[in-house]
Amino acid sequence: MPFELPQNLAPALITFVIGFLLASMLFFLGSRRRATDRDPRDDRIRSLEADVRVAQSAAAKARDELESFREELDEAKAGIERRDDVITEQQAKLDHAEQELKDSVIKTRELRAELAERATENVHAEAKIREVETELSVAQASQDLLATGVLDYKFSDDDDDAGERPEVSGAAS
Repeated sequence: MPFELPQNLAPALITFVIGFLLASMLFFLGSRRRATDRDPRDDRIRSLEADVRVAQSAAAKARDELESFREELDEAKAGIERRDDVITEQQAKLDHAEQELKDSVIKTRELRAELAERATENVHAEAKIREVETELSVAQASQDLLATGVLDYKFSDDDDDAGERPEVSGAAS
């Protein structure tokens, strides 16, 4: 052998290999035993990790729902604003119509008062016309009677001063 090993080295090397084999065997047997005897903390950690994953997925789902609710809220706000604008416009139209109605009622009352006043004037005018027609017909009848000679007024200058009535001659006397 070109290379000579010290005589102490061979038993040390053998001892080392035997120790390594024994340690590997003990480790293998210990790991089997560890596999059957789990540490409860490991189970707790795994459980907490699973809870975290569930909570993260629930949080993501909640974020999605929140976003959809925000979109619905924005749409609802826009709808409410549009409705408020329509209501305001309708209220303005209603106020305008009420004002026009009030003005119309006032004008109607004024026109009724004027109509009543004119009707009163018309009634008075008709009454005067009837009076004038009556006077005219009486005057016409008197003139006709005078023209036909049925009525003959005899006037004397003395009678007018005394305040007596003139004599009427005719068929009635």
